[in-house]
Amino acid sequence: MDITSLVIFLVIGALAGWIAGTIMKGRGFGLLGNVVVGIVGAIMGGVVFGALDIAMGGLIGSLITAVVGAVVLLFVAGLIKKA
Repeated sequence: MDITSLVIFLVIGALAGWIAGTIMKGRGFGLLGNVVVGIVGAIMGGVVFGALDIAMGGLIGSLITAVVGAVVLLFVAGLIKKA
């Protein structure tokens, strides 16, 4: 992965975290926390979608994958936070 791909990946993850925080309404961890969750969620979403053999190409596909991963991660983190 070259530096350009890494920067694009981080931007997509950060955007996904912000979108996931907006979707989850109040279950987020603030802007910075949601950005971190978005980046981790992007990684998780990519791994899970890859394992399920679901291919979403392009920038929009990557964003959708990252948002799904971030929303799931925020949901699980919210459950753990409540416990």
